Amino acid sequence: MTVITTDRRRIELAGIDIELALHGEGKPLLLLSGEEQLEDNLPLIADLARHHQVIVPSAPGFGRSERPDWIGSPDDIAYIYLDLLDRLGLRDVTAIGFSLGGWIAAEMATKNSAAFSKLVLVSPYGVKIGGPYDVDIQDIWTSHPDKVAAWRWHDAAKGKRDFLSMDDDALTVVARNIESFARFCWDPYMHNPKLKRRLHRIQAPTLVVWGENDGIADAAYGKAYAELIPGAAFKTIAAAGHYPHIEQPEAFGKILNDFLD
Repeated sequence: MTVITTDRRRIELAGIDIELALHGEGKPLLLLSGEEQLEDNLPLIADLARHHQVIVPSAPGFGRSERPDWIGSPDDIAYIYLDLLDRLGLRDVTAIGFSLGGWIAAEMATKNSAAFSKLVLVSPYGVKIGGPYDVDIQDIWTSHPDKVAAWRWHDAAKGKRDFLSMDDDALTVVARNIESFARFCWDPYMHNPKLKRRLHRIQAPTLVVWGENDGIADAAYGKAYAELIPGAAFKTIAAAGHYPHIEQPEAFGKILNDFLD
């Protein structure tokens, strides 16, 4: 049985105290979680760490990372993560980003595409596809939580959390994640108006993955997103919502491994 090593540390980037975990050994793989809880991605991280060094930072304001007032957007976070790659001396990195993390990964690749060998964007936000009055991404902040859960999950039961069983530290992390997600993505809503005109700069082979039942942003949005990236492949996963890697881990794993091999 392979023993996966984990190195948890704090690192200062641009004067910000960032939470960082390094899992496994091998070719570097940057994994950027989104607004979902980091523990939701632990099974995937463990699988990837068998053959990679999986680098998992917590974004400013998420987990236990500091959030200074001057960090106000995913665009800002992208520069912090590029600083992280420089600090660790990493090049030719594979990056996988989920939802908000996918948006940040896309921002990073438009700024320094040469840093990446491959890019995997899973249900990313970040661009406005339709017109000013078209709803590309559902309003998750003013809608009832049950409706939001139905949008996010093919099986809404997968999104239920037992908050009563969490200790104060875990609840604080949940609250910080929600607050920071809203702070970074509320205005403009879930997109950077400039990113759409920058995605052509991405040179790394790119895979965009979408759940067929994503009610937050449908697969048509995902396909249009992929078409903005030169040569990007677009794959959908059946019986999955906004987090296909969580709802259908085997199907997602096959698509991912086929792309990475």
